[in-house]
Amino acid sequence: MPTLDWLNRSAAFTTAAQVPYRLLDTVSTHGDAAQAQQNLLIQGDNLQALKALLPFYRGRVKCIFIDPPYNTQSAFEHYDDNLEHSQWLSMMLPRLQLLRELLREDGSIWVTIDDNEGHYLKVLMDEVFGRRNFIATIAWEKDKGGRGDADISTSQDMILAYAMQRRRWAETRNLIERTDVQAGRFRNPDNDPRGPWRQGDDGTAKSGTEKQRFPIVLPSGRSVVPKAGRFWAFSQETFERARAEGRVYFGKNGDRLPVIKRYADVVREGVAPRTWWTAEEAGTNQSAKRDHLSKMFPGLEPFATPKPEQLLQRILHISSNPDDLVLDSFLGSGTTAAVAHKMGRRWIGIEMGEHAATHCLPRLEKVVAGEPGGISQSVGWQGGGGFRFARLGAPVFDAQGCIHPEVRFATLAAFVWQQETGTAFDPANGRAATPWLGTHSVIDSCSRLPDAPEAAISPEIAPPEPVLRSRTAYYLLFNGILGDKRPASGNVLTRAVLDALLQLHATTPHPEAPLVVYGEANRLGPETLARARVTFRHIPYDVKAR
Repeated sequence: MPTLDWLNRSAAFTTAAQVPYRLLDTVSTHGDAAQAQQNLLIQGDNLQALKALLPFYRGRVKCIFIDPPYNTQSAFEHYDDNLEHSQWLSMMLPRLQLLRELLREDGSIWVTIDDNEGHYLKVLMDEVFGRRNFIATIAWEKDKGGRGDADISTSQDMILAYAMQRRRWAETRNLIERTDVQAGRFRNPDNDPRGPWRQGDDGTAKSGTEKQRFPIVLPSGRSVVPKAGRFWAFSQETFERARAEGRVYFGKNGDRLPVIKRYADVVREGVAPRTWWTAEEAGTNQSAKRDHLSKMFPGLEPFATPKPEQLLQRILHISSNPDDLVLDSFLGSGTTAAVAHKMGRRWIGIEMGEHAATHCLPRLEKVVAGEPGGISQSVGWQGGGGFRFARLGAPVFDAQGCIHPEVRFATLAAFVWQQETGTAFDPANGRAATPWLGTHSVIDSCSRLPDAPEAAISPEIAPPEPVLRSRTAYYLLFNGILGDKRPASGNVLTRAVLDALLQLHATTPHPEAPLVVYGEANRLGPETLARARVTFRHIPYDVKAR
């Protein structure tokens, strides 16, 4: 597969790993306090913010939309869009790497870009997400007008769409509602009591077998067969069944070649998305700026090219469902978060600079209050929900590897769990107010090696039974989780602490699983640990940034 090469490419591939994990400090809560826990607006550098999200959201995001700087060699008020080409690639690569880690197996990422970097970005995303996971390049009509001072006036941007696993995504993606034109293809010229229909198998085809050249007697009495080189587009059995059910149309006078009807109420509710999205379907930059943002904030200068809510509505409809998690790490004016909120999705938005507070925050407050613009009417939005506004805090680990004093049990638990399992931490997997973080099972349901060529799936071959490879329970002794912070007590593995852990372990769903225990110190010998099937890990030395 072709790859890109540029100055500092090798360094760019290691940038994400070198970014420190940081705490997320909640600044304020808006709207309903309980529902606010589901949605998060972060002010700060998106590379560091994405790294901070990994322990909590790794593999949980259903849809990612980003609108990065286009590198158009111009300057914008709110961000620098004049990066040297290699700098732009080095900026994008580590962010794409982290975004990939956050995606669900059936998730997808959508990136708006123009011709300045679009084709380079396509090759870069092929490398990060895998060429086999490329979905499509969407052409979006961003501008209905034109520029008289341009050699050729550009009317569209491209949207690159990739899946985490292409086949998994295809199983869950949603169809687009039929347009009025498409719906108008269903007619009822013969007043069929079953309702409007459209032409299905349309008479003849260029290919077939001699079995598909059988004679048909029309209602007019005339017998017909396909002309030389043509065949019926259906089998005789299919035709006879459809005719018996009254699903064949022979023309107004009963003397035309037959077509089999397809009724509107049995045809799937929608159509597959196409790669050309018109301004009427998805809005334009100008409409977003003039008809929405400028009216919402008359005294505030909006972004130069804000994305319309109709565009994000279309993307989120195709790629997600209510309660799914949506992420935008180049939030801009806040459109993705606003649309996700109105459509009943959970969301995370990241934007650096003061405009996170001056643009995004007030816009989302208005959404919670029931802001009527954009897609509000089409989705019946009347307000509700809530969100948290957070900023990047101190690094979780200092240069010597010590844990920051502001780190609490839940935060370190998330890092430990991610380190050990490679997945995001869910407190529901363990037991609240105890050291037990959860029990992780590694299941092998793959019938081939991960690097082996993908084989065709035969419906005659049953999928292999999942095989349990390993199962491990994880425990964390930290911040006095056992109620005592004194040395050789709650945070230190002693005989008394071990007995307490084993009693707790006996009540878990898998008491047969071995234990991995993280603590500040260990007072037990290797024989005692071995008999208890315990592996001890030392805090902070064995806590590493994954």
